Amino acid sequence: MDERTRSVLIDPSEPIGAALRRMDATGSGIVLVVAEDGKLLGVATDGDMRRWIIAGKAFDDPVGAAMNPRPCTIREGWARERVEHLMAERHFECIPVLDERGRVVDAVWWHDLMEGHARRAERSTLDLPVVVMAGGRGTRLAPYTHILPKPLVPVGDKPIAQLIMDRFFEWGCHHFFLMLHHKASLVRAYFDDIAVPYAMEYTVEGEPLGTAGALSLLKGRLDTTFFLTNCDILVDADYADVVRFHRDGKHDITFVASMKHFTIPYGVCHVGEGSQLTRIVEKPASDHLVSTGMYVLEPHVLNDVPEGALFHMSDLANAYLAQGRSLGVYPVSEGSWLDMGAIDELHVMLDRLGAHDRG
Repeated sequence: MDERTRSVLIDPSEPIGAALRRMDATGSGIVLVVAEDGKLLGVATDGDMRRWIIAGKAFDDPVGAAMNPRPCTIREGWARERVEHLMAERHFECIPVLDERGRVVDAVWWHDLMEGHARRAERSTLDLPVVVMAGGRGTRLAPYTHILPKPLVPVGDKPIAQLIMDRFFEWGCHHFFLMLHHKASLVRAYFDDIAVPYAMEYTVEGEPLGTAGALSLLKGRLDTTFFLTNCDILVDADYADVVRFHRDGKHDITFVASMKHFTIPYGVCHVGEGSQLTRIVEKPASDHLVSTGMYVLEPHVLNDVPEGALFHMSDLANAYLAQGRSLGVYPVSEGSWLDMGAIDELHVMLDRLGAHDRG
């Protein structure tokens, strides 16, 4: 068994949060759930984890509860032609190889089987407009933003706003609305001076209107489902599946949310009656779903954004919740979300994208 396969073996009692972090660390998108003797109990993919979370289940539930207990497997001595056909037809990235006792002895990976050539992702032609909120001052990115507006802060050889639009373009989106305010003329000058394969429209806020307020400036200009994104994040997800989830759920807004693992770097005191210490927990950790800053919205939402007022997505969400409207949450793993809202986060993004190496 090679090291890659060994790295995705996991005990069924491990929490789902830990399984997701393992997937991020290995870049595999799958874990093989095994018993102490190495016998395969099931597999869990990132899709299995997403369905579990969407169903309202907890991150600390055991991965054994969310796994597929009847996965596709092959025996030692497998025939290459048959496995190639199976993986291509079923879109498997990995198939466990078992011995006669059902123990994992290896795994076949698509990359390896096809001699290092990754399966080309199927890109649906979404053809949906994308609104990019690009008007903020980016104060947490100082001193970069003392010179450049946040949308033009470089990540490798391109500014972040261009990377975001390029990624949407890969999924078939070719019409972008840039909502500008701070140093708007610099952003326009940059994009007017380069060739991009998509259409761009600029709208300038007279005053900062918040993470949702600028949408009021687009009333009457959008008549279909659309994406909304902040200009300091990249989300690595199946955008077509996000839209399917949004439409199947008949949601007014879908929030793309990432699992985030938080550790309190102190011993936490639990206090009972009479200020008595009942227990102390050293560096407790917890998992939460947090909004990434990427959304899918229906066009009628624009009519519910007040004009000329500071208004955030949280304000809109809370108003809709009070009205009983439908808001969806599409979860992605922590490793699928790159955020450059602050200096330390920018450095993480640069490292993850290999941009430090090119700079």
